[in-house]
Amino acid sequence: MNDSCILVVEDEVEIAELIEFHAKRDGFRTRVVHSGKTALESLAREIPDVVVLDLMLPDVDGLEVLRRVRRAETTAHVPVLIVSAKGDESDVVAGIELGADDYVTKPFSPRILMARLKNAIRRQHADHEPNQNEPERYVLCGGELVIDPARHVVTLCGKDVDLTLTEFGIIQYLAARPGFVRTREQIISAVHGRATVLSSRTVDVHVTALRRKLEALGTRIETVRGVGYRFAEVSETSIED
Repeated sequence: MNDSCILVVEDEVEIAELIEFHAKRDGFRTRVVHSGKTALESLAREIPDVVVLDLMLPDVDGLEVLRRVRRAETTAHVPVLIVSAKGDESDVVAGIELGADDYVTKPFSPRILMARLKNAIRRQHADHEPNQNEPERYVLCGGELVIDPARHVVTLCGKDVDLTLTEFGIIQYLAARPGFVRTREQIISAVHGRATVLSSRTVDVHVTALRRKLEALGTRIETVRGVGYRFAEVSETSIED
């Protein structure tokens, strides 16, 4: 992880320097830019391991930067953590719906931010660090849906599904125990770690996006009112190891 590179996109110099200081102290390489335009130029030159993105930027705003990151094949799977003073639920939902993997509001704890960054990088590199305790693949819905934790890939009817790290974490967590109900708090802890604090609404937005990407099979992710979610799959699940 010490070779990992963090691209910090922040127009407030003091905040950018604060993030850079803590990232370097933890052994990360950093690149700091102060506008959306220079962020896109930097991404075109070198793909970072994670992007820390402010929303209120000159030239090109943060949401547009995020939109272009997710559209480009070379950067679509790079984790993006939004760090913004815009903390209303509608702002968080907008960021998550566009594909942000996490959302941190200002002012923030540098320690918590670094913990979230490290967690995002670990999940990004999961395909290079196979877990011997995990099954090789989850084969669901008569083979139509396949989740490959080692390669960090989900396929739907043989075609790759473009998921964010958070969406992948959710479907993997639910599919590991089909039929079992998971609370929103359990989902947040499993996907982002115990130190992460996200609203229930944020989890709901991730699930909505995930259902849409799974097309007809999205209905397999069932809402259990007042509790959370489960993957409605019992008899057809095959775990290959």
